[in-house]
Amino acid sequence: METDPEQEEIKKLKKKLKEQQHKNSEIRDQMSMMRTSFSNERTLMAYIRTAIALLGGGFAAVKLSEEIYLEILGVGLMIAGILITIYSFYRYFMKKRLLRIQRKHYEETGQLHKIVKEKEASGYGNTD
Repeated sequence: METDPEQEEIKKLKKKLKEQQHKNSEIRDQMSMMRTSFSNERTLMAYIRTAIALLGGGFAAVKLSEEIYLEILGVGLMIAGILITIYSFYRYFMKKRLLRIQRKHYEETGQLHKIVKEKEASGYGNTD
């Protein structure tokens, strides 16, 4: 029984498409990890920006006010700014550590798919 050349071409294209899909999934996984890392950094910067605003507002309230309640408010704002700074770095490093652990356990699957496919083909006597 002869196979149609068009059918052979379609089979080859499907095989190429499947291989490319596996490569693309690996790239998506790597890019996803990078996006998560960048997101963690952006969150840190947002916390720091907020802390700087609180520290600046608290400093201005202490230096420019003549009333005691504004000075107390200013000190409270500065303390809140310092606490937010400490929390933001703690959170950043904990998330970074978690990402590092997940990356360590991440294993690309593209090569494994290829090995499995080869073993399956050899079991049927195929060599493609």
